Amino acid sequence: MSQPQTGPYDVVDLVIVGAGINGLAIARDAADRGLSVVVVDRGDVGAGTTSTSSRLIHGGLKYLERYDFTLVNESIRERHLLFRTAPHLVHDYPMLIPSYARDSRPGPLVRLGLAAFDVLAARRGRGISRGLSARRIGQRWPQLSRDGLRGGVLFRDAQVPWAERLCVELLLDAERLGARVLTYTTVTGLIVEDGRVLGVRTTDNRSGQQGRIRARLTVNAAGPWIDQILRGQVESRRLNGGTKGSHVILDPFPGAPDTCIFFEAAADQRPIFIFPWAGRYILGSTDLTYDGDLDEVVASDAEIEYLLNETNRIIPQAKLTPADVLYSVAGIRPLPHTAGVSDNAKISRGHTVLDHAPAYAGLLSIIGGKLTTHRALAEDATDAALKVLGRPRGRCTTRTRPLPGADTADWRTFRAEFQRSATPFTGDQRARLLDLYGVRARRVRELVVTDPSLAEVVDEQSGAVAAEIVMAFREERAVTLADVLLRRTLIGLGPDMALSTAVTCADVAVRHLGWDDERARAEVAAYHAELRRFRPRALNLSAATPNSDRRTS
Repeated sequence: MSQPQTGPYDVVDLVIVGAGINGLAIARDAADRGLSVVVVDRGDVGAGTTSTSSRLIHGGLKYLERYDFTLVNESIRERHLLFRTAPHLVHDYPMLIPSYARDSRPGPLVRLGLAAFDVLAARRGRGISRGLSARRIGQRWPQLSRDGLRGGVLFRDAQVPWAERLCVELLLDAERLGARVLTYTTVTGLIVEDGRVLGVRTTDNRSGQQGRIRARLTVNAAGPWIDQILRGQVESRRLNGGTKGSHVILDPFPGAPDTCIFFEAAADQRPIFIFPWAGRYILGSTDLTYDGDLDEVVASDAEIEYLLNETNRIIPQAKLTPADVLYSVAGIRPLPHTAGVSDNAKISRGHTVLDHAPAYAGLLSIIGGKLTTHRALAEDATDAALKVLGRPRGRCTTRTRPLPGADTADWRTFRAEFQRSATPFTGDQRARLLDLYGVRARRVRELVVTDPSLAEVVDEQSGAVAAEIVMAFREERAVTLADVLLRRTLIGLGPDMALSTAVTCADVAVRHLGWDDERARAEVAAYHAELRRFRPRALNLSAATPNSDRRTS
């Protein structure tokens, strides 16, 4: 991927460091409001914190406990907007909140908080919460422990099963609006002259080519890595105080619920989840202070044991062991550094746009932020950028602008028609294509119509077809096989993390995209290496059974 060569007369308005959900959302909003924008990331879009989230679009219920009404209102609003602008990706998600005698939060207090939440969410919610007796819970969720059960509440929130696709669509829309997004391009330093930041120095990870991107304003949106971007060049207090969150993914297990269960852990009183996801289950998450290497974040044995134990406690018949874990996911929340906090749950989940002027004019850093409120963060950051640049604020359209997968006058009608008539796909394939791509599912179909060989199923478990591999590289800015499997088609998030189908997908690239055998082997090997941070069970099993296939030898 070539570097932009910018000279003294070729200066962009905004260079954004970081192509996670926040950096991409800022690029989209800023480009829409007339700014010239370049985004730089050393990896793929959404490959950092975004891909390790809990995949929930929270209405902000948890923040009521800290009386953060501003964040609650913002979260409710943003959840409501996502239902409208990304209906293919964001869905209703009911969750049961059981109340036990041993809980630190009394049931009446929880119900009072939910009542307050329902008032705040009036006309922007998906139905009010409903109190349930212990008897009713026992009838509806008989697998839950009855030991000390006092009752509970059925609450309606939202889920984005494929947060990675949310990033891809922000990328596509930002580029459609004129932004440039450079992945696999490392920012090696800031351009600082006379106390002013004038852009960034870069290195193309593949070619080694060095370059400079000069900009009127630099936005540091690197999430947990924001301090690393500044280190050695910009004097600043510590900005990031992110905590580690880990999840485990399992197949359905004895007693597995058909709704999300949001309950208090006995070990530390932290609220945790058991939730259905893509035919499997996610348990999560932890919330631990972390000062280690941000590039080596892996779920520990202790975290996995904690999540399994708490699940076994509330669902006694589960009897889960580490051998049941398909894989784990761990990441660092981009939270503000907060000294002297004994309870990480008390660290704000809000966001701040920090202007480093006057000491370092031309530099903004984005502190905090969460999946649900990425659009609001982008609006605030773009407002701040326009103010610094002396430009008119302009109208922000992202509150109503649909993402590319929802760009249709009537999403429900499109979905129904595609489900009825999208040959040659099966009913399950059509449903999956709609859930991942929205109206862009028709592009997959167009590729198959043009070349019927692209209807080849490359992953039996998901039903994914070869056309998706081709589209990911040609139209969705994928660079590596890992990009395709983990962040475009999502095949890699299946039970065996696509270890059984990675070679097949690489073969598609050989036959349709001009790869040679050497590249195919290298891409498969690199994919296996990237999976090690997930600690996949299938990778350990496959290591014991050597594969003689030409692409992996």
